[in-house]
Amino acid sequence: MTLRSTWGAASLLAMLAAGAVAQQATHPETGEPLAGNQTFTYRVLDEFPTIDPGLNEDVEGSHVARQMFEGLLNQDPQGNVIPGVATEWSASEDGLTWTFKLRPEARWSNGDPVTANDFVYAWRRAADPNTASQYSWYIELMKVENAGAVVAGEMPPDQLGVRAVDDQTLEVTLSQAIPYFPQMVTHTTTFPVPQKVIEEFGDQWTQPGNMVSNGAYVLSERVPQERLVMTRNENYWDNANTIVETVTALVINDESQGLTRWQAGELDQTDVPIGQFPRLSEEFPEAIHAVPNLCSYYYAVNVRPDSDPALLDVRVREALSLAIDRDVIVNAILAAGQIPAYTLAHSATAGYEPPEVPAASMTQAERNARAQELLAEAGYGEGGEPLTFEIMYNTDQAHQQLAVAIGQMWKQTLGVETTLANQEWQTFLDTRRDGNFQIARAAWCADYNEASSFLDLMTTDNSANDPRYENPEYDALMEESRTAADPLPLYQQAEAILARDVPILPIYFYTEDFLLDPSIKGYPFENAQENWYAKELYRVAEE
Repeated sequence: MTLRSTWGAASLLAMLAAGAVAQQATHPETGEPLAGNQTFTYRVLDEFPTIDPGLNEDVEGSHVARQMFEGLLNQDPQGNVIPGVATEWSASEDGLTWTFKLRPEARWSNGDPVTANDFVYAWRRAADPNTASQYSWYIELMKVENAGAVVAGEMPPDQLGVRAVDDQTLEVTLSQAIPYFPQMVTHTTTFPVPQKVIEEFGDQWTQPGNMVSNGAYVLSERVPQERLVMTRNENYWDNANTIVETVTALVINDESQGLTRWQAGELDQTDVPIGQFPRLSEEFPEAIHAVPNLCSYYYAVNVRPDSDPALLDVRVREALSLAIDRDVIVNAILAAGQIPAYTLAHSATAGYEPPEVPAASMTQAERNARAQELLAEAGYGEGGEPLTFEIMYNTDQAHQQLAVAIGQMWKQTLGVETTLANQEWQTFLDTRRDGNFQIARAAWCADYNEASSFLDLMTTDNSANDPRYENPEYDALMEESRTAADPLPLYQQAEAILARDVPILPIYFYTEDFLLDPSIKGYPFENAQENWYAKELYRVAEE
């Protein structure tokens, strides 16, 4: 059933009036003439598993949540933290207590004030095991006092170290000082949610007509597997400075179809199909972009005790990793500025420098020769037991082409056969999380611009640790890094352990390559996390 919210005559007139003004107006800061059509339409690969900020676990869901909800802090076009609902923030001398002063003019879309209690409720809800949030671990990662016990169900949520001093003052108590804590509260898991609405509608609170949000936009329409539409929130505290009226996400599972629809003018933004960046750069030089993006692409190897015995042999895993020709992947297949990866944390992460691991300094011929030796030592390959592995990935042309290419590399170098299994996004996430795979496509995008956002992924208790890798030495290094004056050496040691134990096969560091209609301005090309806010976008008039 298609659910739509109904716009009254007054709202429709207001929108028409705003459009008329935009047609004649100029941008208040740049002076550029604004187009009458202030809409932004972009492509997403899959249907959003959820648009509840407390339950969301994927990048596209975060983009939607960022338009409809506003947390304590936002990011500027360079990725620096700036005020959101909070206008001031400070830490105690020991770094264990953070105080946020909230703006009194902040409102929910139903007109209710946004208060500190809304954040308290949201954080407790995300940590509560009864909520079953796949990102409850993030509250624990933030080192909020008692978070571990609350997430484990050993303490009630009201014991979480967050409280409302008054309506405009939020106090957070940490168990350990984290200098990058302000960056962490730009993440969607920390966004406020409306308690009375959730209690009234339950899991239907995110439906059009039910959903109440505090960001620059509100949900006006959602057609599963087709589109999600957001329109301006008239009660948003900074609505007067918002220009784009409507934001639409179209679900298009095929990159080539996305390109066709972009060329037809149906989309303002779409991803560049795999391998087509060079051609499209010549054809659309003013519209194509390739920018650093703090995401790492890798294959997760199932190392649970009941996994395939061959995959539990580190020599087999290392052989598989070495036999992947990353230069061919980034230069001949992807061809959009991606960087070969032999470690987990993205090389462009602030203040981070990946360690030199042995594989990175080898030639591919040397890697292949060593891979063959390792497989033979393990009793497999030529003259040994034959191997066949399944590569699981979520439905996408690029993921499929990479899986085919990597399967061919393994067969040519190691004699390993592969089968491919593609699944719809939500099914894929569930299957990978449940451990029903041998080798699975994976990617991780930084929740905040610091190396721990990547490296914490492989700690034993992290629920997003899909390989189910366990190493007490690794865990201890990551725990020590929390309070280290300079955590970089500890991060590099942790990366060296991952390179030695090979629970994942790093493949490449992302760039974000996409086509953007040149009339759309304000996109944050310098934000390495690619966190964009539609309220900062605008469309200029044609000359």
